[in-house]
Amino acid sequence: MTTTPEPAGRPKPSVAEMFTRYLSSQAAAQEQGLGFPEPAGDVEPYEAVPVQPVDPAPAWRDAVAAAGDAKLATPPDWPALVGAQEPALDLTFSLGNFPQLVRHLHPLMAGGDVSGLRAAGGRASAPAAVVEWARNCRDYPQTLLAAGVLRLTRNYDAAAELLKRPAPAEWKDAHANEEAALAWRSGRCEEAAEMWRTQPDSTPVLFNRGMAALFLGDAAAAREALTRAVAALPETSAWHHLACLYLALATARG
Repeated sequence: MTTTPEPAGRPKPSVAEMFTRYLSSQAAAQEQGLGFPEPAGDVEPYEAVPVQPVDPAPAWRDAVAAAGDAKLATPPDWPALVGAQEPALDLTFSLGNFPQLVRHLHPLMAGGDVSGLRAAGGRASAPAAVVEWARNCRDYPQTLLAAGVLRLTRNYDAAAELLKRPAPAEWKDAHANEEAALAWRSGRCEEAAEMWRTQPDSTPVLFNRGMAALFLGDAAAAREALTRAVAALPETSAWHHLACLYLALATARG
């Protein structure tokens, strides 16, 4: 995926506009109503701010966006897998991830240092069928998706094993991005940021470079990378709106 320059003379959106675009995309994602899993149990936990369940259909489109136009097979029981994920804040643009995971905005909008909001670790949560599916994936880029799904469900060792497989030349850059995403999610954030800094520019790498800089406290570097990521992503993409949100946060922090 290549980047495109910002159109000449195009005014930069305000922070408020960036937040509005992101929130609008979140609302639109809920209106399609496709394939929501049934709730587990009879009682749902109370939340002070109700959160709509994530629509698995747009989540799937976004989960494979880092692979460009490649055709990928969905994991077993994708709707339930989507519904089981906890909210995220520092989300990488990588296979398996979808921007709808960033659905609790209050910690981000509270101001101050966001470096303490980085998430890492956690208990592995993938159903056995998903782990078995991932281990049986052999071709590229399906192997990268399998590693991404294992990372999403915090099966970090299994994801790392898949990423040890040599990647074809045309998928080496995507493979490197997935390795950095795994490092970030498993808590090796400085290492992941350095990996993205040294990788060739692509839209996912620019997004991740900016996201990492934001959550590591380097607002200037975050603005530079995220501005380019926003320009490269179509406005119809939920990744575009999440990039706008992160850019707004970086801009608000100077």
